[in-house]
Amino acid sequence: MNEKNKNNKKSNNASGLAIGMCIGVAIGTAVGAATNNMGLWMPVGLSTGMCLGLALGHKSDDNDDDETDDQEQT
Repeated sequence: MNEKNKNNKKSNNASGLAIGMCIGVAIGTAVGAATNNMGLWMPVGLSTGMCLGLALGHKSDDNDDDETDDQEQT
């Protein structure tokens, strides 16, 4: 695997994590405001968003591997 693909994978994981954190904090804030328990729901939303963001970033890495394998075979 060349250096460009390694850097691309790190970038995908980082962008997935950032997007997941933002969405998680937004959802956690909304639920916290609705239930009047911001201290509980912000960290719950953040941690859930981080997990989902990493999972989505990892899933897109698998798709990138398939594309690079196809390109190497031709």
